[in-house]
Amino acid sequence: MTSPLTTPAAPSPAARWTPRLWGTLLVLCAAMFLDALDVSMVGVALPSIGSDLELSTSALQWIVSGYILGYGGLLLLGGRTADLLGRRQVFLIALGVFALASLLGGLVDSGPLLIASRFIKGLSAAFTAPAGLSIITTTFAEGPLRNRALSIYTTCAATGFSMGLVLSGLLTEASWRLTMLLPAPIALIALVAGLKLLPRSEREKDHNGYDIPGAVIGTASMLLLVFTVVQAPQVGWASARTLLSFLAVAVLLTVFVLVERRSAGPLIRLGVLRSGSQIRAQLGAMAFFGSYVGFQFLVTLYMQSLLGWSALHTALAFLPAGALVAVSSTKVGSIVDRFGTQRLIAAGFALMVVGYALFLRVSLDPVYAAVILPSMLLIGAACALVFPSLNIQATNGVEDHEQGMVSGLLNTSVQVGGAIFLAVVTAVVTAGAPAHATPQAVLDSYRPGLVVVTGIALAGLLITLTGLRTRRPQQSVVVARSPSPEAERVPVRD
Repeated sequence: MTSPLTTPAAPSPAARWTPRLWGTLLVLCAAMFLDALDVSMVGVALPSIGSDLELSTSALQWIVSGYILGYGGLLLLGGRTADLLGRRQVFLIALGVFALASLLGGLVDSGPLLIASRFIKGLSAAFTAPAGLSIITTTFAEGPLRNRALSIYTTCAATGFSMGLVLSGLLTEASWRLTMLLPAPIALIALVAGLKLLPRSEREKDHNGYDIPGAVIGTASMLLLVFTVVQAPQVGWASARTLLSFLAVAVLLTVFVLVERRSAGPLIRLGVLRSGSQIRAQLGAMAFFGSYVGFQFLVTLYMQSLLGWSALHTALAFLPAGALVAVSSTKVGSIVDRFGTQRLIAAGFALMVVGYALFLRVSLDPVYAAVILPSMLLIGAACALVFPSLNIQATNGVEDHEQGMVSGLLNTSVQVGGAIFLAVVTAVVTAGAPAHATPQAVLDSYRPGLVVVTGIALAGLLITLTGLRTRRPQQSVVVARSPSPEAERVPVRD
C-alpha cells in the first residue's frame, strides 16, 4: 500500500465520463442510498410496529440493534470477501439478499421474524457497502475522477438518511409495513441494472489461501463488541455482564492480531495501519459518525418529547442539513483536488464543533430560524466536507486487491463509532435524568449529552490537525505495502 495522498492532487486532464461509468456509479449509489434509508426510516415507525405486533420496548430496540449487529459485526469479513471472491459477484448476491429480506420484513407478523429480517439486511449491507466502495475505487482512476465519484457516492448516503426521516413520517401514516417494503423494489431495479452495468472483477489470485481463523475470530470479536455496546445502557456499564463482555472482546482482538500477524493471507493486513493518514481516517470516521448519531438521537427526543413536534415535523427540521449535502455533491470532488483531504476534514470538523455548540442555546420555546437552523446548516456543511474526504483519504494509494479490505475497515470504524458513542451519550443522559421530570429538568439533562457530542467532534478535529504538519521537501521513504520481494521507495508528501 502506498501512503495515501492527503495533499492536493496534481492537475491532470479531465477524464470523460462514459454512460456506462455513470450507470455503474448510479447502481452503487442506489445501494448506498438504501443502506442509509433503511437505517433512518425504521426509527419513526417503531411505535406503530410495537402497537401492531404487541412488542415490548426492549424487543423494539432489537429491531434497530439487529441491523446494527449484522452490519457492524460482519463488515471486515465482507470487505475481504469482496477482494477474494470478486467485488461484482459479492455485491450483486448481497443486494439480492437485501431485497428479499426487505420483502420478508414487510410481510412478517411476529417480532422475532422481523428482528431476524433486520439482522439479515444488516448482514447483506455488510457485504454491499465495502464491495460497492471498492468497485468505485478500482473503476475510477485515483485523482479527480475518483474524487468526484466518491463525493457523489457519499452524498447519496447522506441524502438517503435525510429522505428516510421524511419518507418514514409519510409512509407510517398509512402503514409501518410500507417502510419495510419500500427498499425491496429499489434494490431489485438496482440488481437488474447491476447485472448489465457493473464491471466484471476477477477473484484475487495468489492470495495465499483463506484466513479462516482470522475471519472467525475477527467476526466474533466485532459481533461481541457491537452487542456489548448496544446492551450496556440497559444492563449497566459497570455490571458484571458488561465488564466480562468487554474483557472477552479484548481477548478476542488480541488473539485476532496474533493470528493476522502470522497468516499468509490475513483478513486485515496490519501493515495498512502503519500509515498515519490511514489511522487518522479511521479515527476520524468514528468521531464523525459517532458525534452525529448522538446529536440526532438527542435532538429527536428534544423535538418530539419536549416540543411536541410530529415525526414529519422533526424530519423536516433536519432536512436543511441533508439538502445542503445533496446540492454540494458535484462540487466536493473539485474542492478535494484543490485543497486535499486533510484540510477539508479539519474544516468540516471545525464547522461541526461550532454547530453542536450553538445547539446548546436551545430552550423550551426556540425560534427555529434563529436557534436550530444555524446548527443544521453548519452540520450539513460539515458532513458535505468530511464524509467524502474520509472515504478518499482511506482509499487513496491502496492497491486494487486490497480496496475491499480497506473499505470494510472504514465502514467498520463508522458503525462501531456510531454504536459506541451513541451508547456513551445515552448513558450520560440517563445518569442525569431528573427524579421529577419537568420539561425544563429533562432539557437540562440533555445538555451534558450535547456537551459530550461536541467533545467527540472536537476530538476528531484534534486528531485531524495532527496531519497538518508543516510541509517538508519531498523525500524517499519506505511505505507500507503488500509483501513483495523489495520495498518500494516513492516520493511522498504529507
